[in-house]
Amino acid sequence: MENKNEENTNTVNDSKFKTVSNPGTYKTVYEVDTKPKKNSHFGKNVVLPFFSGVVGCAVVIGTCFGVPSIRNQIIGSDTTNNSQSSHSQFTGTVDQISLSNYSDTSVYAANKILPSIVGIQIEYNVTSMFSMFGGGQTSKATATGSGIIISDDGYILTNNHVVSSSESEAYYQVSEATKITVKLFDDETQYEAKIVGTDEETDLAVIKIEKTGLTKAEFADSDSIKVGEFAMAVGSPLGLQSSITCGVVSAVNREVTDSDGKTYTLIQTDAAINAGNSGGALVNSEGKVIGVNTLKLTGEDVEGMGFAIPINSTTDITSQLIQYSKVRRPYIGITGMDLDSKTASANKLVEGIYVRDVETFSAAEKAGIKIGDVIIEVDGKSVKTMDELNEIKNSHNIGDEMKIKVNRDGEEKELTIKLGEQP
Repeated sequence: MENKNEENTNTVNDSKFKTVSNPGTYKTVYEVDTKPKKNSHFGKNVVLPFFSGVVGCAVVIGTCFGVPSIRNQIIGSDTTNNSQSSHSQFTGTVDQISLSNYSDTSVYAANKILPSIVGIQIEYNVTSMFSMFGGGQTSKATATGSGIIISDDGYILTNNHVVSSSESEAYYQVSEATKITVKLFDDETQYEAKIVGTDEETDLAVIKIEKTGLTKAEFADSDSIKVGEFAMAVGSPLGLQSSITCGVVSAVNREVTDSDGKTYTLIQTDAAINAGNSGGALVNSEGKVIGVNTLKLTGEDVEGMGFAIPINSTTDITSQLIQYSKVRRPYIGITGMDLDSKTASANKLVEGIYVRDVETFSAAEKAGIKIGDVIIEVDGKSVKTMDELNEIKNSHNIGDEMKIKVNRDGEEKELTIKLGEQP
């Protein structure tokens, strides 16, 4: 999976963010009120020339200070920092806005994060349908992605779809990755990596290279980010190592459904995320990671819509992948179908989750759940969809007990299920 800034970004197939006042418009006008006395030779011969000189000086000085390039040469570029006070003294002026702070922020964030971002290249075997019947051939293919160094001894966080793109289509079959190589920042050496663990449900994976002394990325609190704050996407789009794009956080907790029908809660950004950015970092103004670039929207009417997995949601997943090579999740063992009011009424059932299948020896079977039951309540909460059921289930641990109320043949029954481990 994968995900755009001006064209927002990450592709779901990797492996596969001033108005600047015009300083040239500065125009300051000074009015000098002079009242020379009548019939006075003193005024004519002394006062008038004196005031004429004053007026002339004022015009010259005013002009010089009204033109930014001349003013800066006279009193230094620091005057741009005093534009507010100048504005309060002289009416009709336009404040000059400096972009230096924004530039400094970008430079700092890039220098902080770049040593912690890697480029990833994956090799596959692609077998055509004809080859499987003896008439085709198997060829090699490569794809690129990005990763985030999460330990100084070689563990790297990336997307599952970057390193696990095995798939079959009508005319070809793509193998699991036959080789994964990692390229570090400012290092031409390519290091071979091994897959430590993958998780399709969250689209996260951990790989490892045999090298120590790496620069570990620093994580921010992604729960505290705000819409409008600075955001920088870092990775290797199209294989271009150590590329950055800048923008802002466009939205938080955005629910997005990918092409496979999976729904994720993500950070939305307008920092450009392109093919190859998947698995790279979305960072804040301090160069700290707030998300893993993972997905973008594409199309004629789409621009600047990229998405990242909030980094807070990855920490437990990462730990489990390193410890178990998988994510251990609680499991019920049913196949269910959502029943809305219309469908339920047409089938003389109630709204809820219709149980279509119960796995043998599963927690559901042991609890007494049967095919045809309609689950209507879990832990005292009304449920009508599998997503609602899974949300409650995932808040538990393996071995926890969960109360489930079902409607069976018009009667309600309460059952207790002891959650097993997802196969």
